Amino acid sequence: MEIELLLEGVADHYGYDFRHYARSSLTRRVRHALFKEGLPTVSALQERVLHDPACMLRFIETVSVHTTSMFRDPEVYSALRNTVVPLLRTYPFVRIWHAGCSSGEEVYSLAIVLQEEGLYDRCRLYATDISDSVVDRARQGVFSLEAMRDNTLRYRQADRRKDFSAYYLTDRDHAIIRQPLRRNTVFSQHNLVCDGAFNEFQLILCRNVMIYFDQTLRERVHDLLYRSLSSFGVLGLGKKESLRFTPFEPYYKELEAGTSLYRRL
Repeated sequence: MEIELLLEGVADHYGYDFRHYARSSLTRRVRHALFKEGLPTVSALQERVLHDPACMLRFIETVSVHTTSMFRDPEVYSALRNTVVPLLRTYPFVRIWHAGCSSGEEVYSLAIVLQEEGLYDRCRLYATDISDSVVDRARQGVFSLEAMRDNTLRYRQADRRKDFSAYYLTDRDHAIIRQPLRRNTVFSQHNLVCDGAFNEFQLILCRNVMIYFDQTLRERVHDLLYRSLSSFGVLGLGKKESLRFTPFEPYYKELEAGTSLYRRL
């Protein structure tokens, strides 16, 4: 009951609606927020969140999920390169939406594929997430060198074309994505739960986001994605996600089995 009151207060006061997030995952993250804030009860957390905007920003980042990596599921990027890119070539200009972009690793992964396939200059990528602070990190394109070693392995499994190190600069501890891979990307805050469509896209990637939503919210977000996708555009979900048992299943055709890439009919 305390968690329900917390979520109601956040929705009413700030407009961020977490009430339809999967309850088990949400409960764990609220407990983690309690630990980070050093508070004993959910009621105390609610009091602080509603009266301290800085605490609210920390709460958003804790409750929303930001697990990601570059070239996550390399076979999906192979399918994007070999199956989806040829479809995108048929458009004079391509708009792409990364919905729930987290800290940006998968945005830059696709940018690399588009660059290698000679399509990047005809594309505009829109990368959005619910958390302003996470969007800021994505915009900077700075990642640890340790993470880049793992990213390099996945890049090699995704039909690599070049030496992966060509795409970033390094300092002592960090890798910085080169500016040419960032120039065609717009990073912005967007809340899938309550914000509406803002453009029409030929490719939408919303990977591993809706696994944390309940059925009601998943259907609401699928409606938003469908309305945002151009005719014959492509929707990419996470490998553990699918359109099965959703009202939108009849309106798509899976492009390649096992990749969760679907073309709107």
